[in-house]
Amino acid sequence: MSRTRTLDVRPGVLRGETARSVLGNVGARVVALLSVAVVTVLVARVGGAGDVGLLALMRVLPGLVGVVATCGLPGAMGFFVAGADSDHPGLWPTTTALMLVGGALGTGGWLLLAPLVHDRLMATTTSFVVIATGATVATQLPVSVGKSCLQALGDSRGSNVVTAAEEAVFVPAFLGLWGLGLSGGPLLVAALLLADLVVAAYAWARVARRVRERGGRLAGRPDLRFARRMAAFGARSQVGGILNLLNLRLDVVVLGALTGPAQVGVYVVASKYAELLRLPGLALTWVTYPRFASRRGAAWEHPWLRVGRLLALGVMSAALVAASAAVLLPLAYGELFRDAVWPAVWISLGLVLEPAAGVGSGYLLGAGRPGLSSLVLGGGFVVTLVLDLVLIPRHGSLGAAWASAVAYLVTDVLLVAAWRRLSGRQA
Repeated sequence: MSRTRTLDVRPGVLRGETARSVLGNVGARVVALLSVAVVTVLVARVGGAGDVGLLALMRVLPGLVGVVATCGLPGAMGFFVAGADSDHPGLWPTTTALMLVGGALGTGGWLLLAPLVHDRLMATTTSFVVIATGATVATQLPVSVGKSCLQALGDSRGSNVVTAAEEAVFVPAFLGLWGLGLSGGPLLVAALLLADLVVAAYAWARVARRVRERGGRLAGRPDLRFARRMAAFGARSQVGGILNLLNLRLDVVVLGALTGPAQVGVYVVASKYAELLRLPGLALTWVTYPRFASRRGAAWEHPWLRVGRLLALGVMSAALVAASAAVLLPLAYGELFRDAVWPAVWISLGLVLEPAAGVGSGYLLGAGRPGLSSLVLGGGFVVTLVLDLVLIPRHGSLGAAWASAVAYLVTDVLLVAAWRRLSGRQA
């Protein structure tokens, strides 16, 4: 099936669809973040800051292992599914094979590292819980890969449902298992596994339907040569993806290693609240990446994709989030989390360029420059690493917030500069 049937490429239609896609994705991410907030409140009230920190580590670490094990497969799907290889006969069998093999390898790698993870990062729970957490490597991968495939297939609604559901489904899973008597680490890992399985089943049922509509099928013999191409692209983008994850969450790991889960819990509340500001940028990357990959250049003529307007949006949003932190955080989480207010303010100020940087990231990935994207993200990672090691031992969660704010600004400036330089755009 011709790709033009999935999207009308007339400029006026495309601009309207781009705006709707961005708003829809922002809405899905808002639902996901609200779900995270609800879960964080529940966990904080039931298990305290220690369990909040433990849940954060359970989400971050297995996901990172899965991305490494698949050579960045989730990040590569937009380029291959929406780009020139969309009709390759080996696309879908190769994708599913890479996902399954990567999930198995990642889970095995986690089991090997489990003693170290338990000793250094998750000492507040049992070794059994740490080992069981390894199963989420294999359950998170189908969710993340399926979500990327749906967006690249032009199924924005399905992708948005998965984006919202991967966090929202955790709420009833957590409450149901808690009602059955589970608590602590076993409750957290069981709820994660149940939620992942439900969302992954929905995502891949929808992917399979879309693939059949295009005349393809998921099953078949993988193409090893094509797999190497996908792995090569994914590996180049994976460096950036890992660096981005580390740039976002290295502070959590370092803070946990140096100060313990309680400080992590306070900081997670602050960072999750401030990272509401990342929603427009993430949505813009999500929507623009496959469109750049399919060379539909008319999508970038929308007036709101100018750097100046995107910066104004970021500044106004950051001011609103920073000003409201002092009221909303203690109200939602209790006085114990008042220490999260100033970290939230500082992180907010570091995110003023996020909308513009989101388009810059989408441009570099969609234009087939994952290596340059990784190099740009590497600059922010270096800043994060250095400042975390300097500031966290002395200032705890506040030092982590300062480090994050500076790292976000450095990364975003580099992304915007690369986008403008390579595309010839003016502000």
